[in-house]
Amino acid sequence: MQRIPEPELMDEPAQAAAYAAADFAEAHSRIVAAFEEFFPQVKVAGPVLDLGCGPGDIGFRFAARFPDCEVIGVDGAAAMIALAHERKAADASVGQRLDFIEGLLPGAPIPGLAYAAIISNSLLHHLHNPAVLWDAVYRHAGKGTHIFIADLYRPQSTAVARQLVEQYAAAEPEVLRRDFYHSLCAAFEPAEIEAQLAAADLHELSVDLLSDRHLVVHGTKL
Repeated sequence: MQRIPEPELMDEPAQAAAYAAADFAEAHSRIVAAFEEFFPQVKVAGPVLDLGCGPGDIGFRFAARFPDCEVIGVDGAAAMIALAHERKAADASVGQRLDFIEGLLPGAPIPGLAYAAIISNSLLHHLHNPAVLWDAVYRHAGKGTHIFIADLYRPQSTAVARQLVEQYAAAEPEVLRRDFYHSLCAAFEPAEIEAQLAAADLHELSVDLLSDRHLVVHGTKL
C-alpha cells in the first residue's frame, strides 16, 4: 500500500501522558537487548545520542545497561521532554547520566560530541522527510560510532495493519491503538529505507527485520 504520513509530533499532553503511562517494558527491553545482539561484546562508554527519545524510557534502560555511558535524548515534542525531565529528577540511580533536549530535526541543538552510539526508536515513520534523520546520523556519527535505528515497517495493506493492531494492541487505550495503526501506515518499507541510506552515503548501515512489524537499521561508522 502507499505510505500515509502522520503528524510528526506527539505533543498533545494526553497523548504524551498515555505513552509515558503505557507498559512498554518488554518492548523497550527488547530494543536494548537487540542492540547487544547486533553489537556483541561492545562496551558502550561515553556519550550516546537518542534521537526521538519521547519520554525517555529507552534512554533510561540504555543507561542502566551500560553504566559507562551518558545519554542525550532529543525530541521535538515539548510534552515528551517535560515528562523525560520529570523522570530524570525522580531517578536517583541513572538520572544523573541523562539529559534531554527539545528540538526538531533539522536544527535541534545537538552537542557536537564524539558519540559512542546513536540510537533511535520509532522516529523514522513520523518524519515527512526521512532524510533529516539520516543527515543527523551522518553529521553526528564519527569513526567507530555504533548506529542502531529501530522502527516499524509498512504492511502490505490497511487490512493487515488493522490485524496487527488487534493482535498486539487489543487491550491498549484507544489513543495508543489509533496511533499504532497510523504509525504502521506511515512506516517505510525496507527497500525504501535502503534507498534512503544510499542517498545519505551511509553505506555502512544495513536493514534487517526484527519481527512481523519491526525492523532495525544498524552498523558502525567507518
